Amino acid sequence: GGQQQRVALARSLAKRPQLLLLDEPLGALDKKLREETQIELVNIIEDVGVTCVMVTHDQEEAMTMASRIAVMSEGKVLQVGPPSDIYETPATRFVADFIGNVNMMDGTLTTDEPDHCVIDCQDVRHYVGHGITGSTGMAVSVAVRPEKIHLSRHAPASEHDGEDYNRVRGTIKNLSYFGSFTVYHLELPSGRVLKISQNNTQRHRDDELTWGDEAWAHWSRLSQVVLTQ
Repeated sequence: GGQQQRVALARSLAKRPQLLLLDEPLGALDKKLREETQIELVNIIEDVGVTCVMVTHDQEEAMTMASRIAVMSEGKVLQVGPPSDIYETPATRFVADFIGNVNMMDGTLTTDEPDHCVIDCQDVRHYVGHGITGSTGMAVSVAVRPEKIHLSRHAPASEHDGEDYNRVRGTIKNLSYFGSFTVYHLELPSGRVLKISQNNTQRHRDDELTWGDEAWAHWSRLSQVVLTQ
């Protein structure tokens, strides 16, 4: 499969096109070969200097290969930008949820200052390190990526003079080990599940968290994205 895709690409580039259109070009390859071919394809396109437009439903593939991503839904372009902008500062709930994993929490804006805002959600109060130019009482959503959340057995120290922001206690209901990282599902008091991704930087840990353990999830004031649509 990989050789066939290379031949098809060579055939397409032989005519020196100004624009190359690719529709799911790596869809038939297994994961490891797909990752290798992604890098090879990007290098070839850059060496040849041709503009390439690629359609893919694989978010990781888009993040790996693209210099600019356009996220579309129902025929409309919702956001265009570099992969880092699309991932870190999504413009809408759809974009945040479509690209990568995300924890989405609905809440109410209670404080909005130039340097911070506070949002009350069902299980947690969010302190966000910037304002959003909104009106207090408005409904908003807070998006937090799983890898930006820290998990600990003991309660973290408060960063806001004792105020209980950006932290919540729950019970580990599930975990998935992926080798380099582990994904934990933390059930909160409301029954909602928070997804947390932790890198496995050590081979063995004495305080390893497992099913049924009580744990604290906490994150910094710059980890969240506030969405109004």
